[in-house]
Amino acid sequence: MRNQLVVLLALFFFVGCQKKSCEIDPKIAAIPVNLKIQRLERALYASKSKEDVQHFLQTNRLFTQKYLQTDPNRLDVNLVTSLYGLVTNPALAEFVAQTERIFGNLAPQQQQLVTAFQHMKYYYPQTQVPTIQTYISGLLGPDLIVSDSLIVLGLDYFVGKKGRYRPKQPNYILQRYEPANLIPTVVLQQSAKYNLTDVQDKRMMAQMIYYGKSYYFTERVLPCTPDSLIIGFTDQQIADVRYNEGKIWAHLVEKNLLFETNHFRTGKYLEERPTVPEIDENCPGRIGRWVGWQIVRKYMEENPEVTLPQLMAEKDAQKIFNSAHYKPKRRG
Repeated sequence: MRNQLVVLLALFFFVGCQKKSCEIDPKIAAIPVNLKIQRLERALYASKSKEDVQHFLQTNRLFTQKYLQTDPNRLDVNLVTSLYGLVTNPALAEFVAQTERIFGNLAPQQQQLVTAFQHMKYYYPQTQVPTIQTYISGLLGPDLIVSDSLIVLGLDYFVGKKGRYRPKQPNYILQRYEPANLIPTVVLQQSAKYNLTDVQDKRMMAQMIYYGKSYYFTERVLPCTPDSLIIGFTDQQIADVRYNEGKIWAHLVEKNLLFETNHFRTGKYLEERPTVPEIDENCPGRIGRWVGWQIVRKYMEENPEVTLPQLMAEKDAQKIFNSAHYKPKRRG
């Protein structure tokens, strides 16, 4: 898929293309968004007793219900004891301190969230900003909770390579657990509420376009975010797949995969894998999702009258596919 010269050329091409315009439409920038991030880990780890932990859980009822999946009116003594054990764990205390140092006051993340919700309010005026909280579970709880009423950011998952502890994931997934990936990941999950689909359409092409719509939504809502952070590829992987886009597309067409419904075959191109050796030993996993993104981009380019809400509401993947006229040329 690449040799040294191709790598250099692709990386040069990538650097040029990654410089997205960060000028936000003044109408969008003027939309008021009242957003404050609540630092729950600070309140919890300041607990001096089990009673303090219990008070924390009863005070932060929405968090207790949605993140801990517990009724704050019927607290399990084992949960309180377990959380107090975390609070008094010296090794975890060091990890909490490290996480605090790395994320600081979360000013960049807060600004990204403000930008994201300004855009969502622009496209969807009824959008309400949910309660946004941070938490450190010692990698024992979910990395993220994203709903209409609550967003919980598991900061310890996104500490990155310098973290004292890392999530138990293979390296090709760990590369997406970096501080810069945090808010793009939140927005990508947020896109699901707007992304309508025909659940009966099991064709690989339809699934590709579903993922493509989510990535397109994220790039429109976070216009200054590079592609690598949106999809979770490395910079070099983005450079390579762009350079080899025609080759990748040719493989999918020649193997008759676009209209395939067998998950055993389609999963090789859509699901988590370190690479897709069927295309090339360096081709990253989830490549079908990336191609779906390019199809959606081409569709929106070909149909400038289509709004973002109209795209996200379009269930007919065949219509998007046909109207995109996506046919990247193979190099060489």
